[in-house]
Amino acid sequence: MFRRAFWFTTGVAAGVWATTKVNRKLNQLTPESLAAQAADRAVLAGRRIKVFALDVRDGMADREAALKDALGLSAPPPDDRKQLPAQRGRAQLTQTTSYKIHKAGNEDH
Repeated sequence: MFRRAFWFTTGVAAGVWATTKVNRKLNQLTPESLAAQAADRAVLAGRRIKVFALDVRDGMADREAALKDALGLSAPPPDDRKQLPAQRGRAQLTQTTSYKIHKAGNEDH
């Protein structure tokens, strides 16, 4: 009698467990659930791509700084370098520029 009750209870428990498992899997395969899973995975992939891009950008900046240090380009220019003259305004250009007008008869070509 106890043997039959044990196996009956074991069968009921196995049936409930299997039914629950199958229902969960079926709920995961509904179109709404699949769409939600795809959206979640897309968001996760976007985050991973963003982190990767930021890591690449940091690596590029580090490498650029290392190359500039190796080539001596990161130091400020010495003060004895010649600087370009300041840009002049239009009024200054007309006052300082002299134009020579050549007459047709005085040209030496």
